[in-house]
Amino acid sequence: MRSKRFSRRKFIAAGAASSLAFSVLPRRVLGGSGAPPPPSGTLNVGCVGIGGQGGGVAGELATFDNVNIAALCDVDEAYAAHTLKRYPGRPFYKDYRAMLEKEKGLDAVMIATPDHWHAPISLAAMLLGKHVYVEKPMAHTIEEARRMGRVAAETKVVTQMGNNGHGGEGLRLTKEWIDAGAIGAVSEVHVWSDRPGKFWDTQGRRCPTDTPPVPPTLDWNLWQGPARQRPYHPDYVPRKWRGWFDYGCGALGDMMVHNADPAWYTLDLGAPDAAEAVTSETNPDSFPLWSIVTWHFGAKGKRGPVKLAWYDGGKQPPPPHGMEPGRTLGDNGIYFVGEKGVILCGGWSGTPRLVPETAMNDFNPPEKTIPRSVGHRKEWVEACLAGRPEDAKAGFWYSAPFTESLLVGILPVRLGKRIEWDAAAMRAKNAPEADLLIRKHYRKGFELPG
Repeated sequence: MRSKRFSRRKFIAAGAASSLAFSVLPRRVLGGSGAPPPPSGTLNVGCVGIGGQGGGVAGELATFDNVNIAALCDVDEAYAAHTLKRYPGRPFYKDYRAMLEKEKGLDAVMIATPDHWHAPISLAAMLLGKHVYVEKPMAHTIEEARRMGRVAAETKVVTQMGNNGHGGEGLRLTKEWIDAGAIGAVSEVHVWSDRPGKFWDTQGRRCPTDTPPVPPTLDWNLWQGPARQRPYHPDYVPRKWRGWFDYGCGALGDMMVHNADPAWYTLDLGAPDAAEAVTSETNPDSFPLWSIVTWHFGAKGKRGPVKLAWYDGGKQPPPPHGMEPGRTLGDNGIYFVGEKGVILCGGWSGTPRLVPETAMNDFNPPEKTIPRSVGHRKEWVEACLAGRPEDAKAGFWYSAPFTESLLVGILPVRLGKRIEWDAAAMRAKNAPEADLLIRKHYRKGFELPG
């Protein structure tokens, strides 16, 4: 692999306009089955984005005996204050680049920023030989997901995307039941979520035009990072960023990553051949209030073609055949339609049930054959300590192609047309205009590394 050299003077510069580059890759990321375990036996983790979800992830990591929360980073110290108080004395940074430059002892980086920052930080860490845990969705664009998967394979660091259900019992049971023929060959899958709903209210809107003052503790330039430069507005941050194209991946990025995971894992869906969408009114700035997106997958191995439909913004699929009157689908979930019946699971890769319930009562579950996880985040920690990327089951080797396929579904939402997808070439065969969405422009000083 070609070495990547840089001028250290350019690594850190005043403010966010500094350029990010990298030294020669550490010897430990070249060759072998993976990065060797930390010599101390303790995983020193730097945490980036600790005001919301990241504070909780850091909290769980800190409960493991062999993890040390070694450094903290967030662009808003007031929003992150509750996490900073939990780890007194740890170095704190606003710019992750400063953290990576100065904290030489870091073994791993946990990233829980808005979606548009996932790829730049993950790639920076991996190219320095750091293991990476990044919240879902792992990338903001298809090209980012592909590059992250490639760099993870090249550097052999341990990676994990934060879709917690991938470490759960429900995911494994679903695969075991379908593999055992509980409902026969699957041809159709339906997945849904109640998001955005009450969780954020920025979809279906144009960008605000008023310019309120930036909170004094927030580095707005750093928060925007690679995205186009816009005036600060509280409709972007915190928590409302998911609905805006520049920063998030909508409800699909928030919840389809969880709820549809059993389909990709169980059926080995891979990349779709096509995707189409029906939505509420669209605009150039934000995701629509609701969408119904359908992916079409060709036959693969022993399975036939599969159609998968996603519903968000309060839309839901029709109740599956045989579902009892009065029984509801719930706010989040997935069901598989097979030639002999239906399997229904709750959200976040929940526990499967046969439909109707009488079929469940008569069901003799197959033997459990898939190894169980010690827990999604603990699994990642143990894989890092062992230097075994394959032991993190939502590693980028799995999550990058999964994320790519999901993000193909955003193309028909934004372009208003069916997309014929060529995964090998990473392009929409019938829509050259999709190129600007498959890959994107990065603001100067915040280009993708590697």
